[in-house]
Amino acid sequence: MSTATIRPVQIAPSILNADWTRLADQISEAEAAGVDWITLDVMDGNFVPPITFGAQMASAVRALTDLPIEAHLMVEHPEDHIEDFIAAGVNCVTIHIETTRHPHRLLQRIADAGVEAGVSLNPGTPMSELDAVVPICDRIQIMSVNPGWGGQQFIPESLDRIKQARTMLDACGRERAHVAVDGGVNESTIAAIVKAGADWLVAGSAVYNDRESVADAVARLRRALPSD
Repeated sequence: MSTATIRPVQIAPSILNADWTRLADQISEAEAAGVDWITLDVMDGNFVPPITFGAQMASAVRALTDLPIEAHLMVEHPEDHIEDFIAAGVNCVTIHIETTRHPHRLLQRIADAGVEAGVSLNPGTPMSELDAVVPICDRIQIMSVNPGWGGQQFIPESLDRIKQARTMLDACGRERAHVAVDGGVNESTIAAIVKAGADWLVAGSAVYNDRESVADAVARLRRALPSD
């Protein structure tokens, strides 16, 4: 399948940018606006500077929505946390290729537990690091910013990496697997991102911000999607 093929696009707001004092409302607003997933950015203060939350947050969010939930583990030693997030009810666990010596084994553990297995890589990590795990992953997540903080600018060179990810998946028969993008997704960048081959987009400050309602923000993103 060509990387130029436009696939149905799924939007996954990250609650990292939500107002946590009214998290239930913020998730309900996103659900009503027609988003497809909710993303939890799990940070440990080691792999990335901030500390966010753990599996208890996943349990709380699971109780608030029927939407599928992704746990994006930006943590050292992800093998210590996978089962906790699966038990909390998430539908996808994404690990970073940089955080483990055994990514293949971890992705297989995730898949064997019956949830989607995702692998993410930072902007400075060679795409070749994914060679051994592409055949077993349900998504490749391209970090289009350096992880740790919301609201960063999209790194333009990420477009080539998105194309490479789609080509890698298709070449090993994983045409149904997703190419996800996390970082700098907004109305100005979304069309190019999708045209490059992405179909699963994490949006933080583009959905949760002080300028507009969640419904208006999601509608703005949808309007900016390429039509063909």
